[in-house]
Amino acid sequence: MRSAVYPGSFDPITNGHVDLIRRAAKLFDRLIVAVAQNEQKMPLFTANERVALVERCIRDLHLPNVEVDKFDTLLVDYVERRGACAVVRGLRAISDFEFEFQMALMNRRLNPRVETLFMMPKDTFSYLSSRVVKEIARLGGDVSPFLPAFVRTALVRKLGKPLDRS
Repeated sequence: MRSAVYPGSFDPITNGHVDLIRRAAKLFDRLIVAVAQNEQKMPLFTANERVALVERCIRDLHLPNVEVDKFDTLLVDYVERRGACAVVRGLRAISDFEFEFQMALMNRRLNPRVETLFMMPKDTFSYLSSRVVKEIARLGGDVSPFLPAFVRTALVRKLGKPLDRS
């Protein structure tokens, strides 16, 4: 069984993440969406809230070969422990490439058995990031094109904003 891990903060999960999950699930027998627990990033949602949001997305997509987990260890150690052979990472722009390239090389140095697979998003999601979506929501903008509806609801509630713009 070929397994891969798609790690990320998913704070919150966006339609870009959902697109990558759907596509990566077709490439592997098992895909583990691994929510990173890194409090230094100061996430808006707790790890458990992020896991619940991702699980709901997976359930709604009817992807039986995808599971959700969280981790707080070195990624390569987590991948090895879960019996996966690859890490899936999304690349939106050249700016992503430099960071992801360095991480992939470091992960290979730490564990040469773990491969990194880079996937490009659909062009409609190439500009999308959780950080930008949170900023739009904080400023009262409409984030409905960027998030599943229930994630949008959770985000605006978390921010204490009304669901509709005035």
